[in-house]
Amino acid sequence: MYEERPARLDGAVLWTRTAPAPVVSDALVVPDGCMDLIWADGRLLVAGADTRAYRADTPVARYAGLRFAPGDAPGFFGVPAHELRDRRVPLGALWGEAAARRLAERITDAPDPAAALEEFALRRAADTPGPDPLLRAVVARLAAGRTVAETADAVGLGARQLHRRSLDAFGYGPKTLARVLRLQRALALVRAGAPFAEAALRAGCADQAHLARETRALAGTTLTAYARSAAASAKSDTPEPSGSRTTA
Repeated sequence: MYEERPARLDGAVLWTRTAPAPVVSDALVVPDGCMDLIWADGRLLVAGADTRAYRADTPVARYAGLRFAPGDAPGFFGVPAHELRDRRVPLGALWGEAAARRLAERITDAPDPAAALEEFALRRAADTPGPDPLLRAVVARLAAGRTVAETADAVGLGARQLHRRSLDAFGYGPKTLARVLRLQRALALVRAGAPFAEAALRAGCADQAHLARETRALAGTTLTAYARSAAASAKSDTPEPSGSRTTA
């Protein structure tokens, strides 16, 4: 069973996945520009921003995760996003083994690990730098389909400045972020039932063939296979959003 809701932490999503026994999740994690703090059967992990599709390979029964909006997590974790790109690392590698172990034990012992994870994140966020309004403006413009050049002009940054700040905030340059967000727009339309050609054009791709190439490159699957999986999830009681970050 997968569930998610807006977190009390600004811009974040709190999600859970539970199973009767430890299983390897078959969920496909499609790049979405986000980073996550994940509790997985007592372990705390950090999922960096992806540039390619990811599938878990470790059996887990219970997950609780906090998915940060693009650009919001580096200040929270204290690590530039590019250092975690395409990686899943134990939280102890960032904050020290003893501190991570104590936190994992508190969350595991709590009646509701997801709520405990959220409460911890709220307390830590109060003592760390908040989201950068400029970077949020970058995400909003790219998510709306603006070009990188238009976005740089709008926020008052040169191309090199935007690229450097994007590496630290998102894990990769603005062109890659634009591709990831465009694919997310297109796949959302596919999940809503739009024909592939229509989804491609409305999302900002040149044509259906362009969307098909991007789906293979970033999501590691075909449009047809993705649409079939999305339709099956929609009919079940455990819908799976394309950006879910179950991992181990």
